Amino acid sequence: MNLLMHTCCAPCSVYCIDELRNEKIEPTVYWYNPNIHPYTEYCERRNCLKEYTQQIGINAIFQEVYGLKEFTKNVINDLENRCINYCYRVRLEKTAQYAKENNYDTFTTTLLVSPYQNHEAIKEIGEELASKYGLQFLYRDFRVGFRQGQAKARELGLYMQKYCGCIFSEEDRYQKKIEKELL
Repeated sequence: MNLLMHTCCAPCSVYCIDELRNEKIEPTVYWYNPNIHPYTEYCERRNCLKEYTQQIGINAIFQEVYGLKEFTKNVINDLENRCINYCYRVRLEKTAQYAKENNYDTFTTTLLVSPYQNHEAIKEIGEELASKYGLQFLYRDFRVGFRQGQAKARELGLYMQKYCGCIFSEEDRYQKKIEKELL
């Protein structure tokens, strides 16, 4: 198996990489996250992943696209469904395209480690794109290792973000505080 793994951040990659390596699968990490904002957050996550992949000796590819305008243009009319209708799809599609163009036969994503993500939607989109590009989508329910991966990431001193990535998830993080202060 020649596996390309879309990777949203270093902390989410820890458990996924460890588990795949335990299965004798050596993934190539693929960074493409035009949904992460602001730019300082984008850089923190990207730079941490670069350092981590170098530390553990894993091949990594970084597609540099900071896409605030494109992101907002694509989600503004349906903010509540932005993850499924844009964020998951755009990142998995770019991963599948890169996989197809560069002789990978399989792709997956570290989004599958998070208990906060919609696994059914990710799996459905991944399988749809696998069919479209003539690839395999490797679905693993990595959620069982979420806490373990986060603990290891803390031990390693990796940058631990406080929200999913987009400016609207940052707002969601503070929603209760915002409501309380405005009342």
